[in-house]
Amino acid sequence: MAIDTKFIGKTWPEQSYDVSKEKIKEYAKAIKNLDPHYVDEEFAKKSKYGCIIAPPTFCVVFGANLIEPVFFDNELKLNLAMLVHGEQSFEFYEVVKAGDTITTSSRISHIENKEKLDVITVDLLSKNQHGRDVCKGIYTFVVRK
Repeated sequence: MAIDTKFIGKTWPEQSYDVSKEKIKEYAKAIKNLDPHYVDEEFAKKSKYGCIIAPPTFCVVFGANLIEPVFFDNELKLNLAMLVHGEQSFEFYEVVKAGDTITTSSRISHIENKEKLDVITVDLLSKNQHGRDVCKGIYTFVVRK
């Protein structure tokens, strides 16, 4: 069954994430990027940022919580057994720092019904505690029919 295009524009409740220096360090080590801006507190304090900052792709940590509600939305009725990750892209605006609170919103921006598959795109917009955009994530999923 095709994903109904009436769901374009659908949103879910915003979620907030408190960024800690420990999580940033863990993430940096996991992706094997030991840039001192991410892992060395003394170095980071002397940098132009004044504290530990997050690698740009840390946005997947605070954004991931907004993808799950899409998958399990009873109205959408996505067939998870047939769903595959199509692609994702990011636009970065402002550096995420240890101590920031990031609030992310989600919205279905595109649904396309094709003969053998449906394509659904979800946009995430993340803002810091000052209301400034830090990242936009665009996640595209394919549901095979």
